[in-house]
Amino acid sequence: MIVKKADEIKGGEITPKHLYLNRRSFIRGAVLAGTTLATGALYKKLTGHSQESRAGDKIEAVEAVPPSTGAGVLNEARTSYQDITHYNNFYEFSTDKQAVAPKSRGFITRPWTVAVEGLVNKPGVYDLDDLLKISPPEERVYRHRCVEGWSMVIPWVGFPLARFLDRVQPTSQAAYVEFVTLVDPAQMPNVKTDLLEWPYVEGLRMDEALHPLTILASGLYGETLPPQNGAPLRLVIPWKYGFKGIKSIVKIRFVDSQPRTTWSQYAPKEYGFYSNVNPHVDHPRWSQARERRIGEFGMRDTLMFNGYADQVAQLYTGMDLKVYY
Repeated sequence: MIVKKADEIKGGEITPKHLYLNRRSFIRGAVLAGTTLATGALYKKLTGHSQESRAGDKIEAVEAVPPSTGAGVLNEARTSYQDITHYNNFYEFSTDKQAVAPKSRGFITRPWTVAVEGLVNKPGVYDLDDLLKISPPEERVYRHRCVEGWSMVIPWVGFPLARFLDRVQPTSQAAYVEFVTLVDPAQMPNVKTDLLEWPYVEGLRMDEALHPLTILASGLYGETLPPQNGAPLRLVIPWKYGFKGIKSIVKIRFVDSQPRTTWSQYAPKEYGFYSNVNPHVDHPRWSQARERRIGEFGMRDTLMFNGYADQVAQLYTGMDLKVYY
């Protein structure tokens, strides 16, 4: 969990509004300050529940509260809103990172439901707006590292996946959680191709899903998620490579064996199930030791577990991370 107190933020670390506000108007009278207040007080309420059926205009009326994980301070500037929302991997729309935003414009995210299936005590089809009431959204500022060698620092708005698990109550037989993305050829042009096997599927071991750094995100920079970033609900796991962050989730299944995830099926020698950021294990076609932070010049060293080793390394004690990659 990476959060700054108000008196710890340097002026140079705050992204100027003109770099990330490219919408018709900002949320009336409210801004997520990008920090947890020193007193632990609640953020201001964001105004107005959006009645529109498209993502990206307003965040729902919620209070963002201080995160509960107690990790250290991230002394890194956030990536600009413009870069976060215009350099995206979302293969259902396009393989061109800069084409995803225009091709996903107008993606309809209301009404939206998430099916909960498998080894769980409370299966069913849940309305997204009900799911978003599970707990007050929190701002989480996380590093992200793509397997292709680029990285970002993103201020997400979301809530711990563990709170969702508390709500639906997986059984003791559930060892893994499987996530499934929407397949809609009318809105997602690439699902009409054989580029990948659709729908896109990802999975986590149960202890990874329960870790407090793992969140379900519905917003970023204080606004609802734009379509290109995985609207209306996506998975965020900051110590894993970016392809693990499944977008536009429509199904969550609890299973007793490791799910057959999209990329580990497509190229098993390149994309393992665990997908932990490990600079000491090269991708078969390039090194993972260095990365390029979007918006910066030059390269920087890639950190083990993307810099979250103190929080998550114990999950993999005794595992050979060159075998379980």
